[in-house]
Amino acid sequence: MARGKVQMRRIENPMHRQVTFCKRRAGLLKKAKELSLLCDAEIGVLIFSANGKIYEMATKGTMQGLIERYMNANPVAQTEQAVPQGANEEINMLKQEIEVLKKGLSYMFGGGAVKMTLNELLMLEKHLEIWIYQIRSAKMDTMFQEINLLRNKEGILKATNKFLQDKIEENIRNIAGFGQMTSTIDYPLIIPNEIFHF
Repeated sequence: MARGKVQMRRIENPMHRQVTFCKRRAGLLKKAKELSLLCDAEIGVLIFSANGKIYEMATKGTMQGLIERYMNANPVAQTEQAVPQGANEEINMLKQEIEVLKKGLSYMFGGGAVKMTLNELLMLEKHLEIWIYQIRSAKMDTMFQEINLLRNKEGILKATNKFLQDKIEENIRNIAGFGQMTSTIDYPLIIPNEIFHF
C-alpha cells in the first residue's frame, strides 16, 4: 500500500518533531553515504538541530578538509568570508563592552573589590538601567497575564455559582410543590375497632 504524501510544514508537537528529526537525519546521512559510495563523491553534511546541537559527516577525510577545499574552489565564498572594514570596529567595540560587563559583574558580586574607571562605571550604569527597564516590562507582562487568568477563573466560578444557585432554587420549588400535592390528599387516621377485640 502506498504511503500518502506528507504535507511539508513545521510539526507543532515537540515530541513528534524530535522523532521526525532523528529519523530524517539518519535517512539523510545514510543517503549521503550511499551517494558517496556509488559515485565516488566527497560529501560533507552539516546539521544544526533546533536546540543548537551539531551533527556532521564527511564521507572522505574530515569536515575541515572539505570546507577548506570548498573555500579554495569557490572564490565568492572567500570574499564573503573577508570581514568588511566597519565590522572590525564594531567587533572591537562589542569586545570592549563584553569586558566591561564582565568587570562590572565582578565589581557587583565581589563587593567592589575590582577597580573600574569612571567611563566603565557609566557604561555599567547605562546597561543596568536598560536591564531594569526590561525586567520591569517582563514583570508587568507576567502580572497582566496572571490578572487575566484570575479574571477568567473568577468568571468561571461566578458562572458555576449561578448554575448551582439556580439548581438549589429549582429543587426548593420542586420540594414545595411536592408538599402542596401531598397536603391536599386526605389520609384517614382511623383505625378499625375490630382489630383490637380481645
